[in-house]
Amino acid sequence: MNIYKQIFKQIKKYDTIVIARHIGADPDALGSQFALKNIILELFPDKKVYTVGNPASRFKFFGSQDKIDNLNTSKAMCIVLDTPDIKRIDGANINNFEYVIKIDHHPIIDKYANIEVIDDNACSTCQLILEFAFANKINLSKSVGEKLYLGIVGDTDRFLHDYTSPKTFKLVSKLLEQTNIDFTGLYGYLYQRPLNEVRFEGYIYQNLTLTDNGVAYIKITDKFMKEYGVDSAAAGNMINDLKFVNEITVWIFLSEDIKSNLIRANIRSVGPYVNDTASKYGGGGHKYASGAKLKDWETADKLINELDNLTKKYKQND
Repeated sequence: MNIYKQIFKQIKKYDTIVIARHIGADPDALGSQFALKNIILELFPDKKVYTVGNPASRFKFFGSQDKIDNLNTSKAMCIVLDTPDIKRIDGANINNFEYVIKIDHHPIIDKYANIEVIDDNACSTCQLILEFAFANKINLSKSVGEKLYLGIVGDTDRFLHDYTSPKTFKLVSKLLEQTNIDFTGLYGYLYQRPLNEVRFEGYIYQNLTLTDNGVAYIKITDKFMKEYGVDSAAAGNMINDLKFVNEITVWIFLSEDIKSNLIRANIRSVGPYVNDTASKYGGGGHKYASGAKLKDWETADKLINELDNLTKKYKQND
């Protein structure tokens, strides 16, 4: 049986389903999470379906998270999306569920589910949800189509990244034909920004440090972000355009998160793979786009040096 049909069979079986995703939610995690919830409820309105995880205020247009503190999950199923490792699951303890399904497009870190769909050639988990829907001949509603489209756009940065494939475009084309969503009108949800964030981004460009090996980085304190009125999560999304700067091969955005008592590292590359290095520092992600959470600025300096050496070796062998 096709693995997506196996998943659909399990969805039909369980009356209570919890859908989780990774901490630090992004459009792909949220788009896949809320789209799958909508799909299930549109087909089976009597089921109890919950989306869990810390709210992401920047992306509140996807939907509101549910509280399951008092929910008996011993006979329930948990579907975990866009999350390669157990420690990054937000809002659900998978050990408390009778059955667990994992759908993800990151390289494998942990195997933790009864059924696992892992395709690191897919551009996003939203792409995999599209594959699931079409494999089971599910007609997509406009609401589902909007969420999946935004998730794909978010993870591919408007189809710019190299893991955007012909398959991605075929699936998106089918989505647009089936749902007739106003896809151009959706971009504002992801890219419309207040002036303070634009000014903050200008500061980043003006104050980057660039090594001889083409590694750019900047360190931003919590105090400084507060002066501009931005938070760590929003700030970390401001670095994608550095991909088109000739002199930069790898770039690192380091921001202080006082609430979590850590340093967030957002890492991007147009040269060497950076996910293995991020994994050494408790993070991970994709070959060219990864992240990590660091305990202090000293550890951040070690990360910078390691990525600088990695980039140097890459250029020597290129």
